[in-house]
Amino acid sequence: MSDPYLASKRAAGRAAAELVRPGMRVGLGTGSTFVFVLERLAERIREDGLEFVGVPTSEDTAKRAKDLGVCLVTLDEVTALDLTIDGADEIDGSKTMIKGGGGALVREKIVAAAALEMVVVVSANKLVEVLGSTFKLPVEVLTFGWRQAAARIESLGLAVQRRMRKDGGAFVSDNGNVILDCALPPGLDPRQLELTLNAIPGVVDCGLFVGLAGRVFVGDLNGGIRMI
Repeated sequence: MSDPYLASKRAAGRAAAELVRPGMRVGLGTGSTFVFVLERLAERIREDGLEFVGVPTSEDTAKRAKDLGVCLVTLDEVTALDLTIDGADEIDGSKTMIKGGGGALVREKIVAAAALEMVVVVSANKLVEVLGSTFKLPVEVLTFGWRQAAARIESLGLAVQRRMRKDGGAFVSDNGNVILDCALPPGLDPRQLELTLNAIPGVVDCGLFVGLAGRVFVGDLNGGIRMI
């Protein structure tokens, strides 16, 4: 089945790629919308001789970027990033996000926090009034003791399900950890929930991104964009 939001993702991703300037250190996000950021950056490298270094947030992004000729470095090789561009699974009116649909939430948050600005690229269907209304919250936990961590999360009123692969096997993050997808009940404060979840033993991080988003590029179904 074709993606009805393909044009909107492409418009948002390509527009954000124009923010990259020569010599920048750029965090490279993960996901179906970020693919179009890489597409446009590769064009600029070939056609304009654009030179920058990228820090990938996942093994998938690293492979795609290498194949497209993007120069990569590790986060340890730079003191800070000028810009990070990434997508979101949900984003509300205060620009608080749920991320982690691709399982890269921990690296995505570390890279976003290392940047002077996190630019977000989304299609219009990712805009929500209440977080958790269309997407579950991913929480990455250590494999050791993951059931105990899941029980603690459930005690907060969240319905928890371990993420599985399409072939029926257990999903494992690039960090070798378990992802728990959690249905959020209404009325929870995202900032407090992030703190509470991250204090649970065994939890590495959760997919709540609070206070990290800068400019947000939103693509519409006709291929137009607006910026928040």
